[in-house]
Amino acid sequence: MKIGVPKEIKTNENRIALVPAGAESLVGAGHKLLIETGAGVGSGFPDEAYTSVGAKIAPNAAAVWRDSEMIMKVKEPIEPEWPHMHAGQVIFTYFHFAADEKLTRAHMKSCATCIAYETVELPSRELPLLTPMSEVAGRMAVQEGAKYLEKLYGGRGVLLGGVPGVAPAKVVILGGGIVGINSGKMAAGLGAKVVILDISLERLRYLSDVMPANVQLIHSNRHNILEQITTADLVIGGVLIPGAKAPKLVRREDLKLMQPGSVIVDVAIDQGGCVETIHATTHENPTYVVDAVIHYGVANMPGGVPRTSTLALTNATLPYAMQLAKKGWKQALRENLALRKGLNMHEGKVTYPGVAEAFGLELHDPVTMIA
Repeated sequence: MKIGVPKEIKTNENRIALVPAGAESLVGAGHKLLIETGAGVGSGFPDEAYTSVGAKIAPNAAAVWRDSEMIMKVKEPIEPEWPHMHAGQVIFTYFHFAADEKLTRAHMKSCATCIAYETVELPSRELPLLTPMSEVAGRMAVQEGAKYLEKLYGGRGVLLGGVPGVAPAKVVILGGGIVGINSGKMAAGLGAKVVILDISLERLRYLSDVMPANVQLIHSNRHNILEQITTADLVIGGVLIPGAKAPKLVRREDLKLMQPGSVIVDVAIDQGGCVETIHATTHENPTYVVDAVIHYGVANMPGGVPRTSTLALTNATLPYAMQLAKKGWKQALRENLALRKGLNMHEGKVTYPGVAEAFGLELHDPVTMIA
């Protein structure tokens, strides 16, 4: 198979969808690999690292898109890339369609086959290709939140862990999934008072076994969310409904109840965010203020630590890419039910329930696409 890896062009996105070790594996399996020049530099992988294992370097993105049967990316193709997409081409990347109707319709129009990292789902309901980036983002959320709590950035001037004789900051985490557990560990490790809210009693019982003593676990409902955020210094949104829009758990009017200079970091921003007043920001301009509450909504948080993120992501994605390349996407999806759940779109038809529901589109059975 001819596989292409274009350079990511989203603002301050320095990750790459394939490391040299992965390139070596694909080339060794007989596939042709085309990497856009400079695509790996932001993650510390020069062009020579790819050519030394048999990949070819393309001079620009247009050449990669034109000559590839499968495109591997990290982030969704953005508007300048849309003219390159075409029918018969497989695009394997994060899409987060349910949060962006314009993006969804552009990909429908292209008739490309879109397989989304974030909806590949194991029988255990684990999301193996989303997990590594959720781990990174969960840990970064505490790091970033601690920074913006500093007075220099407009925050309350609170040290997350406090000091002897002074109470630590309070960190409230909405959702006890991968983001929540990683945020909780980081915040607790720094000495903060941590509260995690989740709707699953089973999940809360699990967290009670693995989290340290300075983490409090509370069932998530409207009353408890309001009670906790009013005294929070940092609120982290980590709610996920796979492939669908995130529910709005913090409303506009709730901000008036929060402490001035408190910080919200909404990791769910890729799926629309779980805070009503959040919108996507960039690493260049990561925050804005609404009702004296600092909002951080960077949509590609792991892009800020590209070396770590690229290695973590490609560890997870490469085995699936190998299957798609070896068997062709239809056979790979027939044989791998987890990978089949990654199919979001084919020939302009939406095949993932969360995406169809978000925009009132007709839902098509993925089984009919791979017959």
